[in-house]
Amino acid sequence: MVRAGIAAAVVVAYFLLPLDHLGPQRPVLSWVLFAVLLTVVAVLLLRQIRHVLLDRPDSRPGVVISLLIVLSVHVFSATYYALAKSPDQFSGLHTRIDALYFTVVTLATVGYGDITPRGQAARVVTILQIAYSFVFLTAAATALTTRMRDMVVRGPQRGRSR
Repeated sequence: MVRAGIAAAVVVAYFLLPLDHLGPQRPVLSWVLFAVLLTVVAVLLLRQIRHVLLDRPDSRPGVVISLLIVLSVHVFSATYYALAKSPDQFSGLHTRIDALYFTVVTLATVGYGDITPRGQAARVVTILQIAYSFVFLTAAATALTTRMRDMVVRGPQRGRSR
């Protein structure tokens, strides 16, 4: 229940935050926020992965990792939305829904082609998202599935002591 509430808060924040004040109006602030938020999420993901690898019984990777994945999707979406304020960066990206859609399509490696990064900054962020997904999100998902598999293999007796 708490996880759903936090995930909902991230989504609501994405739609309510004043992202229109970022992008070409404040490029330095935009890039700094992007770098800081992405770094924080990456560090938190690595911390959760470490907890799984060390088999820390007090960790809750199922909750934390899934929320960090939701947060990382919204960090990229917000960045794409801010970049799209500059008319030379994207073709077909105009709204926050467009940005979220492009982020998910890129994450899923579907690539419909209806929204395309045209500018160099948009292409750099898209490359970063692909690399970030391969490294951090794949490692986090692997750690999470490993933990779940271990819990199933160990059975209910071991799971109760956790």
